[in-house]
Amino acid sequence: MKTNRVMLLGGCVAFMLATLRIGLALEEKSRASAPRIANADSPADKLDTAKIEQLTGAKGSYNERERVFKVNLPRTDLQVTVAGVKMTPPMGLTSWAAFMKAGHQTMVMGDQVVLEDQVNPVMDVALQNGLEVTALHNHFFWESQRVMFMHIGGMGDTVKLATAIGKVFAKIKETSGGKGPVPRASLDPAKTSLDPQKIMSAIETKGELANGVYKLTLGRTTKMHGHEVGNTMGVNTWAAFVGSDDQAMVDGDFAMLEEELQPVLKALRRAGIYIVAIHNHMTMESPRMVFLHYWGVGTTTALARGLKAALDAQKK
Repeated sequence: MKTNRVMLLGGCVAFMLATLRIGLALEEKSRASAPRIANADSPADKLDTAKIEQLTGAKGSYNERERVFKVNLPRTDLQVTVAGVKMTPPMGLTSWAAFMKAGHQTMVMGDQVVLEDQVNPVMDVALQNGLEVTALHNHFFWESQRVMFMHIGGMGDTVKLATAIGKVFAKIKETSGGKGPVPRASLDPAKTSLDPQKIMSAIETKGELANGVYKLTLGRTTKMHGHEVGNTMGVNTWAAFVGSDDQAMVDGDFAMLEEELQPVLKALRRAGIYIVAIHNHMTMESPRMVFLHYWGVGTTTALARGLKAALDAQKK
């Protein structure tokens, strides 16, 4: 009886082992025939960090946990004080760009530390090389030299993105030391003599001339807290002109949907109009609105046509 039990138990164990071997063999066969998918550690998903350093001209470091390679350009050329405090690159004066794999593409994000006269030349290089400019603002009060911060991003081929970042860094170096353009015009609204009709004809919108300033406003709408808000609540694009037909100044604000920002930036820069800020005015609105502030000098006709091109870019 005991012998029979031992034989039965041995037979069960042998059967289980045989079944396990068959299962493992089938699993191995299935794994071998399945298409290989690159995982996070495969060469296909790793960044060529040496190539990125070569193309950007900047040294970087790799974060293993986040799988991000970040290159830095410390602005050691700047002499900035904030409320009397001497600022150094680790205190927020370092331009940077961070790269990470995003599926079959690469994503880049960064922040560029620029003086006022560097903003638009650096922005032009970014836009012309396939990058997006997503914000432009200050990080300090009471600083001297005045410093602005330009946030950029992009998605695509690693080499193309790194090349674009390299050109941005190169333009920062090239325009350092006051080599960027600074527009100037001696104008007084009290002496304005421009012809409003020329502006109206170009922009196809009627404004008002008061106290030497010709101003026009175009309202937009969004929703906040479930309620529609529009022009009078501040959701608008506006432009204010002063001066003469031969030399005028325009400043203003563009209200845009997120997808309209890049086309509007490009249109304004093609017209030689300077971008001075990009930011939000609200939170929790739907659809999300982005606001861009601008400033330009030129003939009334040229400035008005530049604004019209930017307005048209919102419709595409």
